[in-house]
Amino acid sequence: MQKRLFLIALSFLALGLASHANAATIVYSTILLGSNQVPPTASAATGSATFTLTGDMLAVSESFTGLIGGPASAAHIHCCILPGSNIGVAVPFPGFPAATAGTYNQTFDLTLTSTYNSTFLSLEGGTAAGAEAALIAGLNSGEAYANIHDATFPGGEIRGIINPTPEPGSLLLLGTGMAGMLQFLRRRASASFAG
Repeated sequence: MQKRLFLIALSFLALGLASHANAATIVYSTILLGSNQVPPTASAATGSATFTLTGDMLAVSESFTGLIGGPASAAHIHCCILPGSNIGVAVPFPGFPAATAGTYNQTFDLTLTSTYNSTFLSLEGGTAAGAEAALIAGLNSGEAYANIHDATFPGGEIRGIINPTPEPGSLLLLGTGMAGMLQFLRRRASASFAG
């Protein structure tokens, strides 16, 4: 009986977490440095970026400073490859500031083919759905990176691997749910032994 109750409670918890995960916002982040480029650059420039995925919308918030290779000529997300390697552009950042320091904020609709680089789109079956699935898989597995290019460093002056950022609220919710479930099962077990 206890085992059955435990399995039922565990099933409800898993269902609750799965539905929460489907509706949740996932946050990714990175630090951009010259030492992260492949091959590394001697640039002292730095940058940081946060990528917030909510449903099919990806909000990008990036800041950078100290580019030594001239004003930025391009910036984007590259996907999907293991760290330490290079791969083509997945999502270009239109309107990225042509400056040696600045910020960039843009929200991308991942259901639109125009969001993606045409080569990436073709490699992922030619559909936005295929490109979106590949991009999200790359973001979730640390197989995507962001970088900034300029005239001196056409392959990129600074780069950062994009990784998921743990959401403290979800971890707290999971821990609280598990503690409550264990408390319930202990009380249930005590009641069955007493009677």
